[in-house]
Amino acid sequence: MPPRKRTRDDGDEPVAKRRSSRQAAAAAAASTKKPDVKDQASVDKAKKAAPSRTKERTTASEKDESKGDSVKKTNRATAKSATATTVEKKTPAKKSSKAKAKREEDDDDDDEVKGETKTSSKSEKVAKDDAKSSRAVSEDPDIDSIPTTNPDAPRHDGEWYWLMKAEPESRFENGIDVRFSIDDLRSREKPEGWDGIRAYAARNHMRNMNAGDKAFFYHSNCKEPGIAGVMEIVKEFSEDKSARRPGTPYYDPQSSKDNIRWSLVHVEFRKKFAVPIGLKELRELGKPGGPLENMMMLKQGRLSVSRVSAEEWKALNEIADKKAQEAGLKHETTKLVK
Repeated sequence: MPPRKRTRDDGDEPVAKRRSSRQAAAAAAASTKKPDVKDQASVDKAKKAAPSRTKERTTASEKDESKGDSVKKTNRATAKSATATTVEKKTPAKKSSKAKAKREEDDDDDDEVKGETKTSSKSEKVAKDDAKSSRAVSEDPDIDSIPTTNPDAPRHDGEWYWLMKAEPESRFENGIDVRFSIDDLRSREKPEGWDGIRAYAARNHMRNMNAGDKAFFYHSNCKEPGIAGVMEIVKEFSEDKSARRPGTPYYDPQSSKDNIRWSLVHVEFRKKFAVPIGLKELRELGKPGGPLENMMMLKQGRLSVSRVSAEEWKALNEIADKKAQEAGLKHETTKLVK
């Protein structure tokens, strides 16, 4: 009778057949047996391939990790940008103003580096503009270039005589000492411009002067005012440019090239009296019946340039000669005076 298959107790599946002790020993020996050469070559080949596959898996893993890092970095940068944008939106306008002010300060620093050039260019531009202006600052022309006669000066017959005042003691006008005495005039090697006249009556008298006229040099506004000597008009009137030169003692902002308000004449020293004729003496001579009864200077005491008649001129020169003779002195002269 053929063997019957064992089944579970429930009879649904067959039950494994039991091995004998001989079969178990044979199976154990077979599991410990070395593989043959052919099988060993397959095993070695598998082992050699294993590191390469491991390396490939590692490289792929690194690439995935690097890719992951790049994604992380990109994500972090995006997050940082978003955060900065959020912070900027939340930052008050005051901080923005401070940043703008800082940028402006930096710009100012750059400008300071170039400041010298800018300032120099600006100064040159102002100077050019001033040169074009009617009030342009200019130096007095060379005296030799000024003509002796002026066609605009009215002509008169013979010599006319004048009296012109100057202050021999220090007095400051606009920070400048305006002192000028007959000794100062005598020291001049070239004709002296009689500038600083700012009264129309006195200016008009100078415009009527002709070259060759004579004038008394009168010391004014001093301890002993009076006639100190004689000078001669050597150049007829021209523009007093000091009137439109800022910083001069008698600067006049209304004077310009198009509106020449003030004039001067040029004079030269001729004689210094040995003994001056003082104001007190002049007033005595100007009393009714005296030789100076009608003298303009005594009647208009504040006028700095006045007319002197021929009679008055002659009388005063005679008085000066007499005083010098009585004192035993001589006048100081550069040449004979008629």
